[in-house]
Amino acid sequence: MNISQILFGILTVLALVSALGVVVSKNPVYSVLCLIVTFFAISGHYILLNAQFLAIVNIIVYAGAIMVLFLFVIMLMNLNAEVEPQKSKILKFAGFIAGLCLFLVIVAALKNADEKTQTQATQLAGGDIGLIKNLGRALFNDYVLPFEISSVLFLSAMVGAVVIGKKE
Repeated sequence: MNISQILFGILTVLALVSALGVVVSKNPVYSVLCLIVTFFAISGHYILLNAQFLAIVNIIVYAGAIMVLFLFVIMLMNLNAEVEPQKSKILKFAGFIAGLCLFLVIVAALKNADEKTQTQATQLAGGDIGLIKNLGRALFNDYVLPFEISSVLFLSAMVGAVVIGKKE
């Protein structure tokens, strides 16, 4: 076993345990903190796959910005068990059935997966896969029109949000 396989195993166990902590935790603050650990473990997987840009964006956007916002909203709401409405047995049963259906879909998808891809380690063609230079080259050469269209779409969404939020 080499160091990347050991790191992969450690990061996988960390991601699974912290993701389970998100679901099992009764305290919403602990749940958000476990989700932040899950995002860091996933970023570690991205680095092992030589996708440094995705790892950094995952840390900055998800673990940094969105989770801080979630934590702020949860602390602002001051959730207590006394004020939380009790869920009916029908709602709990519907949640169980939905989770079971999701589990069956995942099992069916993994059952039909190619065995060759499961047993074979990821082969990287070269050391420059996943670098930001290649992403920028593809983005501004091959996909320049969709990139500019999405820029105009984001600009129009920001202008629309300003107009809607403007007081008369």
